[in-house]
Amino acid sequence: MSAVAIIDSGGANIASLRFALQRLGAEPVLTRDAEVLLGARHVLLPGVGAAADAMKRLRESGLDAVIRDLTQPVLGICLGMQLLFERSVEGEVECLGIIDGCVEPLPAGPDLCVPHMGWNQTRRPGVGVGISNSGSHSNSNSGLLEGIGDDAYFYFVHSYAAAIGPATAAVTTHGVEFSAVVSRLNFHGTQFHPERSGAAGARVLKNFLELT
Repeated sequence: MSAVAIIDSGGANIASLRFALQRLGAEPVLTRDAEVLLGARHVLLPGVGAAADAMKRLRESGLDAVIRDLTQPVLGICLGMQLLFERSVEGEVECLGIIDGCVEPLPAGPDLCVPHMGWNQTRRPGVGVGISNSGSHSNSNSGLLEGIGDDAYFYFVHSYAAAIGPATAAVTTHGVEFSAVVSRLNFHGTQFHPERSGAAGARVLKNFLELT
């Protein structure tokens, strides 16, 4: 069995993620095989596109149930993180239900482009302007953020986001504050793309591979 498995959910370009993991010494396998996923030491769920389409592919392949049964560290990336939540307004779809909450559209405006594309600074809940009351309702102890300061920048590409909640480990702002990193039990997620986020993103992936 591979130590690192990437869930082949379709619709995701995983080449850059594979290269980023290989640079850290991992040899990831792209798979839809339930036995491979259950036997892997770490599992990643990448995703691009629409939530409804992604969930349809997971359900048709039976991977939705497999993902819920995983007990090793799991990392959802971008849409993959959003699928960990209960539901998404995008397509009014029920998601995996592993993390409480709903994924909603980012606000658009004259000075706010959607999709949100580019580099944003992240910070722990309770750090920075406008989030002083969120820390007591969030999770600032995610192992994904070990060695990463509140001045780190990561690369985002998305139109939907999850509000700050009990699983939130880091936040960022694009019109509104939203969850940039989440952690609940063995399930973790990044709204940004760590594989495209330079040294800080590589550290997030390294931290994930070191989770037990």
